Amino acid sequence: MARTRRARPADIHDIAAAMPGVKRVEGGRGVYQVGGRSFLFFRGPRPDAVDPDTGERLTDVVVFWVADEAEKQAILADDSLPFFTTAHFDRHPSVLLRESRVGELDRDQLAEFVYDAWLARAGKRAARAWLAERGLVE
Repeated sequence: MARTRRARPADIHDIAAAMPGVKRVEGGRGVYQVGGRSFLFFRGPRPDAVDPDTGERLTDVVVFWVADEAEKQAILADDSLPFFTTAHFDRHPSVLLRESRVGELDRDQLAEFVYDAWLARAGKRAARAWLAERGLVE
């Protein structure tokens, strides 16, 4: 299977904004919501996310919701993926990604993570309709 081009930070915005019923809430670095529920947001520098080499706060962290703890742990256990977490997000259904590492994914891989984040937060009817459009459910 041919891979698409390397993902870029702008792809996160493009893919999230194209999902049904999405609203971008301005302020900070941006939050994408569906049905008033955040599914992806760009996090500002926080004391829990620091560069391991310099100790500087990370300025490029994106938070992606996931379906549940099992999915989170599966993503974090896959060493081929650039996702991580911090203690602040213990027991929170999300994984983190630095924008500077987005290029370690191809665009299709990134899209799957954005889709899954949207599905984790969209209403059941909206999620079922979106999946049905793609022939993924009957």
